[in-house]
Amino acid sequence: MKAGVLFSGGKDSSLAALMLGTYYEVELNTFVFDSARKIASIEAAAQALGLSLKKRVFNEKMLNETVELMNRHGYPNDAINLVHRTAVECLCTEYSVVADGTRFNDRVPMLSRAEVQSLENRTTCSYIRPLLGFTKPEVDRLVERFFIVKYGETGTIPNGDYETEIRDACRARGIDLHSLFPPHHDQSLVIGRKTNHHR
Repeated sequence: MKAGVLFSGGKDSSLAALMLGTYYEVELNTFVFDSARKIASIEAAAQALGLSLKKRVFNEKMLNETVELMNRHGYPNDAINLVHRTAVECLCTEYSVVADGTRFNDRVPMLSRAEVQSLENRTTCSYIRPLLGFTKPEVDRLVERFFIVKYGETGTIPNGDYETEIRDACRARGIDLHSLFPPHHDQSLVIGRKTNHHR
């Protein structure tokens, strides 16, 4: 059975995809707001995992709606959760199983229990989160074992995180990013797969 995995090219979604490969035929999916956006580094990450990747494009109104919601609320959480939920629901129209790399302590993006139940009732799609029981130290240990990873602040790492395009759109509208986003937010990008795995 195929599983559609939301993929940013980062360590968490890569680890989730690796885990799911034991049980499913995994297909990676990266969502962008701009159809012209190049995702070469994300394609390279998918190639390092040995998995196929599909580039998906949000509805053209999605970015404006996201920025307006964020600006109205004065913080990004609800807007980024909206984007993530939209991406999950989109994949649920195509796959019987949809997954992402959200972890134990994640707050954003994160679907609530009620949202997951509603989604599964409406779509008959199974939404799974392989890392939900893993805290950050254990995720990092497994990532260190399996992947070669590049780290940096949002905007400096060319991964598929929603926040990069959202920040660009805010900047283009003259919105002060410092009032919306925390000052330091590290991102990751998988740039290789380790061949020798030591337990």
